[in-house]
Amino acid sequence: MTEIRITTLAERPELADRLGDMDDPWPEFATHDSLAWLLYPRMEAELADYVLVATDGDAVVARGYSVPFALHVAGRDGALPAQGWDRALMWAFSDLRRGVRPDTVSAIEITVARDRQGEGLSGRMLAAMRDNARSRGFSEMVAPVRPSGKPAEPDTPIQEYAYRMREDGLPHDPWLRVHVRAGGVIDSVAPLSMTITGSLAQWRTWTGLPFDVAGPVRVPGALTPVRCEPEQGYAVYVEPNVWVRHGLTEEAGSGRRP
Repeated sequence: MTEIRITTLAERPELADRLGDMDDPWPEFATHDSLAWLLYPRMEAELADYVLVATDGDAVVARGYSVPFALHVAGRDGALPAQGWDRALMWAFSDLRRGVRPDTVSAIEITVARDRQGEGLSGRMLAAMRDNARSRGFSEMVAPVRPSGKPAEPDTPIQEYAYRMREDGLPHDPWLRVHVRAGGVIDSVAPLSMTITGSLAQWRTWTGLPFDVAGPVRVPGALTPVRCEPEQGYAVYVEPNVWVRHGLTEEAGSGRRP
C-alpha cells in the first residue's frame, strides 16, 4: 500500500472530477437532497480550500467537505441551528455572497470509500479538517454529525440516542465517539438537519419499497422513518443530526485525536 495523502482540492484541482469516483456507502435516497445538488459543485468551485481529498496512489479513498460561515453575528448569536446541515450550507453561501467575514467552519461531509472502511480513515480526515480550519485562523469548527449507528434504531428519538453513553463516558454511537475522542463536545440536537422530498415513484426507485401505505416507512440507511402520504402522492424524510463543537486551540485538541 502506498502512503495516503490528504490535501485540499485547491492544492490538487485536477481531482475535482474524481471526487465521486469512489464506491461510497451512502444510501441512494441520500443523494437526492436538493441543497446538495445545488451547492456541492459550488463548494468545489468556490470553497476548494475547505474541500479535502485523501488519495492512495492514484485512487481517491476519502473526501471531506467543510464551509466557513459567520456564527457569532446578530441574529445567530453563536447558537447552532435546529436546521443543522441545511442551515450551515445556506449561511455559508449567503455570507459568501454578501461578503460577511466568517468566524467558524462547519463540517459538511466526511466519506470513506466502502472498501477502505475500518482503517481509521474517518478519524484521519476529521483531524485533517480540524487542522485545515485551524491553519486558516479559525478557533472553532462545528459539525452536524450523522450518527452512524442510528439507522439500526430508526424509532429511537434522536435526543435519547445522541446522549447515550458507554461505561467509559464516551458516546454509544461510533461516529460521535470519533468526534469526542478528537476533542469535540456534543452541543445539541438538530432535529431538522436535512429534508428530502420525492414522489412515491421516486421513493420506490430509490429504495425498492412499495410506498403504498400512509404513515412511517422504515428505509435502510435512514436515521428516522420516512413519512409516506399516498393520497397526496409524495413522501418526506426529515433527518436529525447531532451538533458537535470542536475547539481548535492547541489545548482543546491536545492528545484527543483518534
